[in-house]
Amino acid sequence: MGAGKSTVGRVLAQLMHAEFIDSDGEIERRTGADIPWIFEIEGEDGFRTRESQVIAELCSRSGVVVATGGGAVMREENRRLMTATGFVVYLKATVREQVRRTAKDSKRPLLAGKNRSQVLSDLFALRDPLYSDVADLTLPTAGKNARQLAESIAAAVELQPV
Repeated sequence: MGAGKSTVGRVLAQLMHAEFIDSDGEIERRTGADIPWIFEIEGEDGFRTRESQVIAELCSRSGVVVATGGGAVMREENRRLMTATGFVVYLKATVREQVRRTAKDSKRPLLAGKNRSQVLSDLFALRDPLYSDVADLTLPTAGKNARQLAESIAAAVELQPV
């Protein structure tokens, strides 16, 4: 959360002349509801089920750059699909960076009304090993802008055998 997945994904898609799809944005488009509302009505599990369905569909496409929601990695089915069908990048942001980047964002249901630093620390502890396990490339985000990160990813993708 707050690592820059959507921002870097958009820049990467431009560099690679590919379509960019944000899985959260796709869920909102399909449902006509924003993520906080879905969380409120269906709970996190309901949202994660929708997310898994969208990820399964997106993983069947080629020539796209996909930014998943931060919690997508928590479901084994998502991890399996992502590793089997794509080049997975882990944008590794420190908790301090995440707190700073999400400070003014009120559309993050897992952070609403809670101690952001503690929640982000707890999420990092749960998710970091999973991201590390599925990633083809891990890029620390500290001190780098979206363009620099996207260029690093594009270079790594170009080195992949076809």
